[in-house]
Order: sequence, then C-alpha cells, then structure tokens
Amino acid sequence: MAPVRFPFTALVGQDDLRRALLINAVAPEVGGVLVRGERGTAKTTAVRALEALLPPVAVIAGDPYGAAPAEADRSPSPEARAFVADGRMARARAGEEDVPGVLVRPASLVELPVGASVDRVLGTLDLERALRDGDAVLQPGLLARAHRGILYVDEVNLLGDHLVDVLLDAAAQGEAVVERDAVSVRHPARFMLVGTMNPEEGDLRPQLLDRFGLSVTVAGSTDPATRAEVVRRRLAFEADPAAFAARWADEEARVAADIAAATERLPGVRLPERMLRLITGACARLGVDGMRADLVAARCARAIAALEGRDEVAEQDVQDALLLTLPHRRRRGPLDPPGLEPDELDRALDEARGDEPEEPAGAPDDDGDGPDDDGPGPGAGGAPQGPPPAGGDAPPPPPSGPPPAPGPRGDAAGAADHAPTADAPEPPNDADDEAPAPAEERGAQPPAAAGDELPFRPGAQARERTDAPGGGGAGTGVGALLQLARGTGGVAGRRGRTAGDHGQPVDVRAHRGGDDELALPATLRAAALRRAAAGTPAGDRLRVLRDDHRAPVRAGREGTLVVFCVDASGSMGARRRMSAVKDAALGLLMDAYQRRDRVALVTFRGTGAQVVLPPTGSVERAADRLARLATGGGTPLAAGLDAAGTLLDAHRRRDPARRTLCVVVTDGRASGGKAGLAAAERAAEGLGRRADGVVVFDSEQGRVRLGLAARIADAAGARLLPVSVLTGEPARGARRAAAAVAA
Repeated sequence: MAPVRFPFTALVGQDDLRRALLINAVAPEVGGVLVRGERGTAKTTAVRALEALLPPVAVIAGDPYGAAPAEADRSPSPEARAFVADGRMARARAGEEDVPGVLVRPASLVELPVGASVDRVLGTLDLERALRDGDAVLQPGLLARAHRGILYVDEVNLLGDHLVDVLLDAAAQGEAVVERDAVSVRHPARFMLVGTMNPEEGDLRPQLLDRFGLSVTVAGSTDPATRAEVVRRRLAFEADPAAFAARWADEEARVAADIAAATERLPGVRLPERMLRLITGACARLGVDGMRADLVAARCARAIAALEGRDEVAEQDVQDALLLTLPHRRRRGPLDPPGLEPDELDRALDEARGDEPEEPAGAPDDDGDGPDDDGPGPGAGGAPQGPPPAGGDAPPPPPSGPPPAPGPRGDAAGAADHAPTADAPEPPNDADDEAPAPAEERGAQPPAAAGDELPFRPGAQARERTDAPGGGGAGTGVGALLQLARGTGGVAGRRGRTAGDHGQPVDVRAHRGGDDELALPATLRAAALRRAAAGTPAGDRLRVLRDDHRAPVRAGREGTLVVFCVDASGSMGARRRMSAVKDAALGLLMDAYQRRDRVALVTFRGTGAQVVLPPTGSVERAADRLARLATGGGTPLAAGLDAAGTLLDAHRRRDPARRTLCVVVTDGRASGGKAGLAAAERAAEGLGRRADGVVVFDSEQGRVRLGLAARIADAAGARLLPVSVLTGEPARGARRAAAAVAA
C-alpha cells in the first residue's frame, strides 16, 4: 500500500513554490523548477505532494519505458514493437479510443539519490536474462521510469559530475542513450526535472543551472502565527495521516481538476505580440545570456494564463513569469547574490514598453509552442518569421560593424605603506613605488627574469575572473597554489582528477590479478556474453573463466578544502592594505568556486583567533564574511595558525580523501615580540605537517622590510608569495616581487 502523502493544498505559505510546481504540471515543456532554500522549509514535502495531482498517463501495457501509444516507435521494448507492427500505434495517433494494449496509470515520481550510480540512472545489462537466455537486453534505469513524470533530485548541488552530465544530455535531448555492456539503446526520457538544494552547501554547475526552467527561493516564515499553523498541521498529519488527507480531499480534487482544465486549455492560449515584445525587451535590458530565458518565460506566461482560466496572456502573467524565470539566470558571477528584485524588473518592463509595436489588426493568433518544439518561434520567445504584418512595425535590423569594445576596468590601487605598530616599528615611506629589500635578506631566490611567467596572473581581480570563468590558465588560482605547495594540483577552475581506489565506477577493464578489485556484475556479464557468442545452450551451467574477470575503472574530480587564515589585526588595517588583501582572497575564492572546492575562513586579531566560516561549499558565504571582516587590535599569529591546524585535523577525520590547502595572509608580525614570533614559527611548523600544502602571502610593504613572513613560510615548509601578484598592482612590481617564489 502506498504511503499517504501530506496534501499539497495543506501546505502553509510557500506560494511561489506551489505556483512554480503547478506551472510545470500544466506545461512540462517549461523545463522544471529549482528550489533553493534553507533546511526545514517543506521543499521535499511539496514536490512529493504534487504527484497525487498530476493527470494520469496512457502507456503501452508491459512497456518498461512508459512510452505513450502515439510514440510506440521510439521505445525499444518488444511490447512497443508489437504495438507498432499490428497497427495499434496508427490507431492511437488517429485519436481512436479504447485501443487494445493501452493502460492508464498515475504519473510517476522518481527520486534520484545523490549516491546513485550511472548503471542505476541509465540502466545496464539485464544480468538475469543474460545468464538464463544469453541475450544482451537492457534493464532500464531511473530515467526510463521518470518518462512523462517527475524526476526529483534532492540536494541536486551535491550530485556527482558524472551524473550531472547524464541528466544534462537526457534533459536536452528528451531521450536517454545507452551504449555499454554490448547494449545500444535509445529510449524516450521526457520528465519534469525538480531539484532542491541548500545554498550553504554550494551552488550548481552553470550548465545544469540554466537547464532548470524556473527558480524559487524559499525561507521559513518569521510570523509566529504562521509557524504555529505549520506545526499544528504537521502534528495532525502525523497523528492520523488518513484522516488528515481526507479533510483536504475536496481541495486536492479541485486543484487536480484545475490542472487538467489548464492542460486542455493551454494549446489555445494566445501570446499577443505586445506581450512577447515585453518579455524579450525585459530579458535584453536585464542582461540575460542566451535565448532560453525568453523562450521559457513565454511558455510560463501562457501556462499562468491557462491556470487562471484565460485564453490570452496578460501583462501580470508576463511579470509573474519573469520573476520565476530570470533570478537564476541573471547571476553574473558566484560572488554576486542571486535573485531579481521586483523593483528592478518593474524598471526593465517600463523601458521595454517603449519597444512595443501596436498589435496588428487581424493578426493571427499565436498558439505558442508545444513540448516537441525544437527552437524559438512565434509565441515562444522567438522572432516572427517572414515579413511584418500590415500595420505593424518591422523589427529593427541588427547593427552593422563590430560590437563596441568593453570599457576599461580599473585595477585596484596599490596598497599603501605599512603603519608602525608597537611590535615592530617601521619608518614612514615617502614614495608610492616600493623598493623591496635584497632577496638574500628575505631568504628568497634571486629575482626572476623579466620574461619569466609568474605563477599568478598580475592584476587578476575577482570581477575579471567572473567575466571569464576558468580564465587565467594553469598558472592561476587554487590549482597553481597546490602545484607550488606540493607539486600537485590542477588547472585553474577545474578539479584535479582522482587516482587510486576513489571515485565513481565509470567503466570496466580486464582484471590484472592479485589484489585488483573485482567487478562482479561486469564479470558475470562478460561470461554470459562469451557463452552466447559461442552458441552454448542456455540451460548449461555458466562457467566463469579468468579471461572473463573484470575490474572497475574509477574516475572523478577531487575536491580541496581551502582554509584561508587571514591576519585581521591592526597592523593589517593600515590605510588600504586590508582592502588589497580582501581583493586577493576574493580572487582565490573565485577559483575555488570554479573547482567546486570547499572553503573555510579563520581570522586572528586582538587576543585570539576565530573560525569565521566553517568548511562550506558556499563561496558566496565566504565572500560575504570576508567583505564584512573587521580589523584592529593585536596580532596573535600563533593562535591563528593553531586554529587553522585544528580545523584541518577535524576535517581530515571526517573526509580523509579530500586534499587540504592552507592559505596564510600575513605580514609575519606577531604580538609578544621575539617570544611571540618563536611561538608563531612553532605553530607554522605544526601547520605544515597537518596540511597537504601551505602557501604564505606576504603583505608587508614599504621600503624597509623585516622579512618576517619568510620565517613563517620556512617553518611551515611553505611557498612564499607577495600579495601584490593577486591585488592588481602593476606587472613591474609583481616581477620584482617574484623573488619571493621558490624555484
């Protein structure tokens, strides 16, 4: 017996979430919905409750791929082939009712677990059939079960890259392609993709983010009365689920009828030219990339009108559609907050109204687009085809010549002189240009030649990296830091590939004997296929030979925990120095986002150290904490290094496979004089043992330098880099600072 679900209509609040789900129920071609929000906000409850409201679907009896009678020729199953061969598919396409071999069942809700394998998602060789009959037949996976239903991915941002690629392909093509284990199969896989995520755990890959048609952000109510009603209803449901569901049965039936009526009305809903221009004008003014947003907004507006019982899209429908369509597509970079303010949309719509042509008299209705449309067209966010209708304004021709060059970006100004402190007084500096102390005094190698390539690109600001994701090459960011620290790492903006026994099994290979891991299902499949190829009778006992042994091929992307240990004391607060340090850290945070690394932030000032941000996948949170970082007080350098080491130890116990990198930003000064510096060197030595890599950024500036950061780097076995290579100072100064880089 199926479990009783919490009724959809019994949800308290979350109006945007419920509306987005209903829109997708009426028009699955909208492309699904991404639900972002904190824990405990009924995200999963709402998605599961929607299943009971979806209209039933007609399928071919016995077809494991759930194909509709009219698409029987797209299903590879024997049942579907027979349905085509005897003419029943033609009868179904002609609209005939009561075609034999057609069943009507509820639409399915398929939940994709985060730890699912590719075999489970795509399908694999039917081992039972292979062993019994020697036939190479596909056992369908979750994508086949989700066809014409809902594919629900909880914590979609934690999904492995290999599964994300599979979902992207299926969502884009409307079918799944399986080429493995001597099986070559294509089958339809059109589904409503619904993903939920907690932004604190990190964001999605941009490719997957854009595939979601709508985006909704949910949060818990701050009204005590609303929260009390939520608790009241939940307790009543847990006490007697059946009785609670019965109380809401009439409301559920009403909403289900509304969905069915809106689905039937949708093909006739008209999108006037004026509303279409309003959509495209707003998208253009808000800087939305590509055309998918325009297309989805047009489909969404028509679905809203259908749900409201109208046959023509109104301006309010357009506004509501854009608020659901654009927030996740307008984000210019990972350090920018996502979302779209209603006032900002109102301004864009006001400007777009000036572009609206008058509705041509007698213009044909725009019937919109259907689920099988391959591209934009009239009523679907595309440009009208053919000559403009009489009485209408022709769209302006595209501008000729090259596009205007982007305006120059101002580099961050060089950091100012170091203010004197009680621990280490420093004479004032009377020039903006800096003259570093001789390299031998700082314990560094001689300066690099003028043409030598720096390990970091000078002047790489966080905003510039946002406009060019992955830019900077192999010599930029976290990957380069790991290469400097331990000779390993990866390309900036990309995770390094895992090696060894970790990662997801993505293929199989011949077994090498000894302690090599055995892939048992693949071994049995190889034996069954060998027997079938040899013509051995199916009733004979299966013999597994040594040549049949297979081992898994594992691959994946390794993540890194990057712990930023930042000096926030008074010596770092002099003039604009802390601003320069923040710019440098933001540049590294950008690269950490592109690599999907986890980040943590430790600061030290006053009398101790503080873990400002525990390890998280949300670079956005790290950037926010860094931007609001306060400065002042003493310099407890040893306490900061010890706190970073303790954090690394705790993380290593939880996730021993993840590599660790500690980035220390300091001028090397420590409270307590010589004793404080000695304690800091001991703490640095311990940090070097705990982390896979340590890099020290020396923020000391001015004509006279003490070189204390070099002593910290030596104690930790770390690489020493001048902070100027990340803060946008001129390349001349960066080349001079390259003397701090070990060979």
